[in-house]
Amino acid sequence: MFKKAFILLSIILVSCNALDIHPYDCDIKGERDINARNIGKISVSLDTCRQFSFAFISDTQRWYDETEDAVKDINRRKVDFVIHGGDLTDFGATKEFLWQRDILCGLRAPWVALIGNHDCLGSGEQAFEAIFGAQNYWFKAGNVLFVCLNTNALDFDYDTPVPDFSFLSNLLNNLPEGVEKTIFVMHARPYADGFNNNVAQVFDHYTREFPNVQFYIFGHEHKLMERDLFDTGLIYYGVSNIEKKQYYIFTIKDDGYEYEVVEF
Repeated sequence: MFKKAFILLSIILVSCNALDIHPYDCDIKGERDINARNIGKISVSLDTCRQFSFAFISDTQRWYDETEDAVKDINRRKVDFVIHGGDLTDFGATKEFLWQRDILCGLRAPWVALIGNHDCLGSGEQAFEAIFGAQNYWFKAGNVLFVCLNTNALDFDYDTPVPDFSFLSNLLNNLPEGVEKTIFVMHARPYADGFNNNVAQVFDHYTREFPNVQFYIFGHEHKLMERDLFDTGLIYYGVSNIEKKQYYIFTIKDDGYEYEVVEF
């Protein structure tokens, strides 16, 4: 099996003085600013579209072979873009980010990634930002606003606003032109471990202020889930870790949306 991360980290732990390398060195070679570049592609290609499809995967961390298989399977399907819900890494090590990036760059469709709780370990935040970009961001696909959030509050000891309500407030007050619908993407959902559940109800209230919220998607719990967390009729969809060889495809339509669980 392709377990480079474990091999590298084991070598470092056994004989760290023998190698001129550090797992958290943030020495980034190759592609950077992936989210911004691919968001540009998504915005242009879907500018006037009112129907499109996207794949949602998450928690690829130590499962490199399964991630490669997922890329191959997604490439066989008609999707306009791909969202990765976070936990690209197990230990937040720079090499883990680079290995996952290089596998996922095999996707034919443009793709973006969120930060997961494992990605926050060590210098993972800095590596994530260098390779992918901001921890909170948005993009527009057709008439749909995608709001992508860092919700890993536990990893910040509550000394940083996670979720960042200032980010949400500023976006709500400066909505991009043409937005008619909203989809929220996160790693940890409200009431999951890692989320700041002191503000779960506030999060629900804030997010439902956005135009015509369709649904919420998340990873983190390594299993498929569909829950109306706040009894509002809005569903939170959780995706499996990639080891289980499952992911979602959502199709956005004028009159709603459809989804399927893909097994590969």
